[in-house]
Amino acid sequence: MKYSNLGRSGLSVSRICLGTMNFGWTTEEPDAHAIMDSAHDKGINFFDTANVYGWGENKGRTEQILGNWFAQGGGRRERTVLATKVYGPMGEWPNEGKLSALNIRRALDASLKRLKTDYIDLYQFHHVDRATPWEEIWQAMEVAVGQGKVLYVGSSNFAGWHLAQAQAAAAQRNFMGLVSEQSLYNLLARTVELEVLPAARHYGLGVLPWSPLQGGLLGGVLRKEREGKRRLEGRAQEQLQKHRERIERYEDFASELGHEPGDVALAWLLHQPAVTAPIIGPRTAGQLESALRALDVKLDEKALARLDEIFPGHKPAPEDYAW
Repeated sequence: MKYSNLGRSGLSVSRICLGTMNFGWTTEEPDAHAIMDSAHDKGINFFDTANVYGWGENKGRTEQILGNWFAQGGGRRERTVLATKVYGPMGEWPNEGKLSALNIRRALDASLKRLKTDYIDLYQFHHVDRATPWEEIWQAMEVAVGQGKVLYVGSSNFAGWHLAQAQAAAAQRNFMGLVSEQSLYNLLARTVELEVLPAARHYGLGVLPWSPLQGGLLGGVLRKEREGKRRLEGRAQEQLQKHRERIERYEDFASELGHEPGDVALAWLLHQPAVTAPIIGPRTAGQLESALRALDVKLDEKALARLDEIFPGHKPAPEDYAW
């Protein structure tokens, strides 16, 4: 396993982050525990979750599954850099969501209880809260850090100017502020290259791409379709039809390189300078095993240029559209 500092922090995390969104939803608890044990065996020390995972009436279930796994001991908690999130509503009553000081306090304590731990390594804002001032948010986080309940703070789904706004407010308080940003980023979804990635690099934030295979579209979907192993429906099928020609070219190029399409997609992200660790969300141990192959895929300048040709990206704003 390869490791990197998370942004400008001194925290060392694996270059692959284990996403747990499927645990308790499509992956049962015993299988989830086996996947996490396998992740540790392979050197993955970075796990990502959220208080709302489990979804619907089962919100919080994913954190409970992680907590039960930590409770087995054997150094499971000590060897894990644990990231969770706050923002999504956990109930219908006022102040059960978003980033008010009250919700941050209550949501953090509830996550700690479900996770059966006394601290969170990386506590992330799941979305920007336009109704709560940064002075309030940072004051709440200063209290959490002072209590030893949180070590580092990150964001998710922020625009570039939100990152600037957050860091400016933190600097005024002599507070470290954000160390990471979790964004939708992959070969098919490159909008963050306009402003989010330049802002992250400027402020020293590690970028954690979610949906690195764009819901499976970059994971060899056409070959699986031909082999009868996978058939997309609804919106996923619409997206496949929209991008079919590019995906065909992409899968052919991955074959030329001698790699699986999903491995190339993850490897491409690992070659991007702002990226610390793509977040993979395996439903099975086999999917975890296959994702790790990307760590050994080397893409030279010619290969990177070919991928840019198939999936055009963006220059940083304003050069992308002004000059």
